[in-house]
Amino acid sequence: MEGNVRDTIVAVQKNGDGDIQQFKTSSGRVMNYSEALQAVQNGEIAGVNAFKGRDGETYIRGDADGDPSNNLDNLPTF
Repeated sequence: MEGNVRDTIVAVQKNGDGDIQQFKTSSGRVMNYSEALQAVQNGEIAGVNAFKGRDGETYIRGDADGDPSNNLDNLPTF
């Protein structure tokens, strides 16, 4: 990555249950959930964070900024 510019997630792909399976970033990179989680944990993607759910699994969620339009579930699909 050049400079300090980090990717952002701009689109998602969901399965039949509505669960996010893949992410598309502002640079055009497409990642599955585990690849995206690793990138988030490495600080490569802005606007999201990783958190541990009640089930003990780690998930990706958008940073809480009060803007529902950039919630991961509300992003366009690809």
